[in-house]
This record gives sequence, structure tokens and C-alpha cells, in this order.
Amino acid sequence: MRVTMIGSGYVGLVSGACFADFGHDVCCVDKDQGKIDKLLAGVMPIFEPGLEGLVARNVEAGRLRFTTDLAAGVKDADAVFIAVGTPSRRGDGHADLSYVHAAAEEIGRALTGFTVIVDKSTVPVGTGDEVERIIREANADADFAVASNPEFLREGAAIDDFKRPDRIVIGSDDPRALAVLRDVYRPLYLNKSPIVEMSRRAAELTKYAGNAFLATKITFINEIADLCEKVGANVQDVARGIGLDGRIGDKFLHAGPGYGGSCFPKDTLALLKTAQDYEAPQRIVEAVVAVNDNRKRAMGRKVIAAMGGDVRGKTVAILGLTFKPNTDDMRDSPAIAVIQALQDAGASVRAFDPEGHEQAKKVLENVTYCDGAYQTMEGADALVILTEWNAFRALDLKRVKSLLNAPVLVDLRNIYNREQVEEAGFEYTAVGR
Repeated sequence: MRVTMIGSGYVGLVSGACFADFGHDVCCVDKDQGKIDKLLAGVMPIFEPGLEGLVARNVEAGRLRFTTDLAAGVKDADAVFIAVGTPSRRGDGHADLSYVHAAAEEIGRALTGFTVIVDKSTVPVGTGDEVERIIREANADADFAVASNPEFLREGAAIDDFKRPDRIVIGSDDPRALAVLRDVYRPLYLNKSPIVEMSRRAAELTKYAGNAFLATKITFINEIADLCEKVGANVQDVARGIGLDGRIGDKFLHAGPGYGGSCFPKDTLALLKTAQDYEAPQRIVEAVVAVNDNRKRAMGRKVIAAMGGDVRGKTVAILGLTFKPNTDDMRDSPAIAVIQALQDAGASVRAFDPEGHEQAKKVLENVTYCDGAYQTMEGADALVILTEWNAFRALDLKRVKSLLNAPVLVDLRNIYNREQVEEAGFEYTAVGR
């Protein structure tokens, strides 16, 4: 199949490289000449484990190419995936669909034969209708169908998620579109990955509903963690106790400083805006968004309390900046609010993240970035773990203590055993334990 990805960011690049690895002829298009130049030179614009090798292998095989010429990329394609950004729109929180609409118009002008246009970007209900209208307006004679195929990739595990998905959701009522997408995903279907077909609007809503539910699980266990601290219980015990119930499941029941990233914050907000437009309030999701926003700043206050209630003139060592490990993504990372709370209280911040420094510098000011975990701790008055990178899971506690001015460890990801840390002479603060 001839597949074109419009947008060579996280979703477009990973999806395009994986499609090429299945044997399809894939063209990734992006308006950013600098990004395309990097890709042509074999330099990845994002950090994702395994992506560099996957791209290189398929470029060498001639199955994957990159261009800024959308018309050339769309020409003769069987399926054109729109995988551009849909950030929260400033001012009202609605998803900004300007990139989607612009791509649709340009695609419409470039269409030659029957083509399936696929919304891969996370878009509100009804976007497919608007994409269809824009394409028809741009090219009244075009032969096409518009489908929805939301992505469910986890940053840090995206390639495995694409190749071994829980499900593939396809939204369309057009038999020709369904046939093309079945062929595109045929390699996965042969591996027993279920293809779930539904209406276009149902597929659009499925993505938002799924992310909102996962965000709800995270927020629920975070509130239970707060209660655990008050009553003297361990949230990890509680999470295991409820997670073994098959109706609940153990995923996304890890207490911490709140969710962040490229999806949950903007998607829960966009779902609320859609619900308001259709006068179908989502009260649970409203509470999830409010609780999560408040929690991040509260974690900053938790660190301050662990340091005696006053951090003015003190130095805090931060390990982990990205919203989760195995990515360089800083979007809505809890680290941003925690660090800003510490700085507002008068603290100086030293930080280390294995991949996040360049992105962190775009959103955080007056932070000293260090070259390693132990260098970060030198002369600091407390150590705070904000992202659970594997490199932070087995620190030499004796060495840590010798580097810190005060033996204070605040573990906001619950990756250490309290008894072990306290035996090493630390004052240990965790979440819900």
C-alpha cells in the first residue's frame, strides 16, 4: 500500500516508520524544512527508544522517505493520514484544529484518484465532517472518503504499542475506506490484533473517552494516597488490593505528583469543551482536571514541608524532569509546577534528566542543569525524585548522603523502600506511604 503521513512529529513519524516496517511504501510530509533535513540526515527530532534504528532500516530499504512537498506525497497515495498537532487553543481550551484544517485543504487540492483521508490526530467529535467539507470545497471533483483512526501510543513504548496494539479503532461508514484501512493494517490483523470498526464520530470520541478514563484512574489513586497518609495506610498495598480485581485492573494505579504529557491534559480539557458545546456535562472529568492541576503545585509544597517548611536560600536537587521516563517530552510535566513552587518559595534548583534538558530549558528558567545524578546532589539541602527513570532506581544511598548537606529524600514516585532509606540515615517522604 502507498501510505502518506502528513506531519512528522511523534505520531506521524512513529506510525510512518512502523507502516514502512510492515512493507508499505511510506512518505512522511512536514512543513518544517529543518525537521525534514534532520530526518534525511538520520537525526531524530524526538527521543523514542528504538526509533532511530527503525527509521534508518526502512529508509535504507527504500520504503520510507521524507519531504516538504505535500502534493508529491499525496499523489497516488492509497491512504493519507493527518497526524498534525492539535494543542489546546489559547483562551478557551478547545482543541486547536487549524493545522488539521490547513492540511485538509492542501490535501484536497492534491488529490488525483480515490484516496482515503484518515484523521490520526486526536480531534473532537465532528472533525471528520469538517475535514470532508474542506476537501470537497477545495476540490469538488475529488474521489475520497474520510475516516477516523485514533492512535493509542504510549511515549517510551510507542513502537511496541503500534506493532502489538490492544486494538485498532477504525471509524467510517464507507465500505471503500474500511477496505483500504483493513489492507493497511493487515499485518497486525494477521497477528490477531483486533480491528474494531465503528462510526467516524464514535471513533473520534473513543480516543477522548479512553484518555479521560485513564486520567481518572491516576487521579483517583492520587486522592486515595492523600487519605492513606492521613490514616496511616500504604497506597501501594491499597492499589494492589484493588488492582487484582479484574474489573479494575492494576494499570495506572501508581500514586505520584499528577499526570502530564502530550495527551491527558489537553484531551481531558478538549472533552470538557465538547461536552459543554453539546450540553452533556462530564462532572467526573471536570473534577479530574481540577484535582490534577492543584496536585502538581501541592507536590511543591510537600517538598517544602519535608525540608522544614522554609526553603529560602536552600538548594534542591531534582532527579527527573520529563513527565514520564523514556521520553524527552516536557509538556505539562509535574516537574514544571513543582520547580516553580520551590523557586517561588526562594529555593535554588539543580536538576538532571537523562533526555529532557533541551525541552526543559524552553519552559523552566533559573535552573542549573547537571551532567549526572550525583553531580546534581553536591551541596544540596534535599533530593527530590520527580521522574522514575531506571537510572534513579538504585542510587548509592551512602554516596547520596555524603553529597547532600542534609539527608532529606523526597520520593514523589515511590520507587524506594522506606525501611532501606531510613536505615541509611535519611528523612524519607513518599506519596501515600
